[in-house]
Amino acid sequence: MTTPPAGRLTIRRLTQGRPLREQLADDVRAGFGRSPKVLPPKYLYDERGSELFETITELPEYYPTRTEATILSAHVDRLVEDIRPEELVELGSGSSRKTRMLLEAMHRSGSGNRYVPLEISETALEGAALELLDDYPWLEVHGHLGDFATDLPSVSRSGRRIIAFLGSTIGNLLPAARAALLERVADSMQPGDVFLLGADLVKSPATLVPAYDDAAGVTADFNRNMLTVLNRELDGDLPVDAFEHRAVWNAGEARIEMHLVAREEVTGRLDAIELDVRFAPGEPLVTEYSCKFEVAGLTGELGVAGLETAEVWTDDRRWFSVFVARRTDSSAPADQYGGG
Repeated sequence: MTTPPAGRLTIRRLTQGRPLREQLADDVRAGFGRSPKVLPPKYLYDERGSELFETITELPEYYPTRTEATILSAHVDRLVEDIRPEELVELGSGSSRKTRMLLEAMHRSGSGNRYVPLEISETALEGAALELLDDYPWLEVHGHLGDFATDLPSVSRSGRRIIAFLGSTIGNLLPAARAALLERVADSMQPGDVFLLGADLVKSPATLVPAYDDAAGVTADFNRNMLTVLNRELDGDLPVDAFEHRAVWNAGEARIEMHLVAREEVTGRLDAIELDVRFAPGEPLVTEYSCKFEVAGLTGELGVAGLETAEVWTDDRRWFSVFVARRTDSSAPADQYGGG
């Protein structure tokens, strides 16, 4: 991987990030005081966890990544030709197939060559940026370090943009957090901009549960890796093998929940925060919520936030969706991007 020429990569810090250890300490103190115990899913994605997740996306049971990519491949060129974006703003940094689809479509159309990721991890941002710059000599990356939940309105603008939030990452947010994020997206948009949102749809638990509990056990290793992160960052001695992975479909809340369940009574200590930890037999630690959506319901959530749905793309099975939305008060013609 080569060092990009001067000017092709800039990184602007929007917020002064707190060290991971401090964030984790606060989240453990808060989350382990609840019932059930809970931790945010961001701690699943250390270097090892990210490698495991890349493997998960290629498993036969895990449909979201390839389904979303198939949807985008059918529509992205038309979208870019219609919008003529000068930049792609992505919530989270990506060098994945889906990010590349959008950038390549922009390059083919001659509309823009600027990629603007908003990422909380400097390491992840630089790694993704250098990989893309190495492959695309025409690309400029203007990265922003910050939290997309709060910092999107501060991202510098060069012109008309697509804001992409793909992979159904929105499903990791519970309703209040989703509403706040969508409002910030709307606040950051100008006439002509579009918001591209990937969202997994409600379907049979027979399809959903295996996607989060594969036969090869990769997701189980991914989930238990959070305990490894806890032990490493907070000087802990929790016995990782004393927990089993479980994926639970919560029909009432329309979400998959990933749990780490104690097989027996578990005791341990996190020395860095002087916390003694106990799990009763069968007690869960919730490590991720993955909400699933109905098209009408998510259209309503977008509308409340000030975003009008212009199109919704789905696969033939209606397992996954990609929304194209713009600000409700945009001056763009109502039929600019086709029908819903």
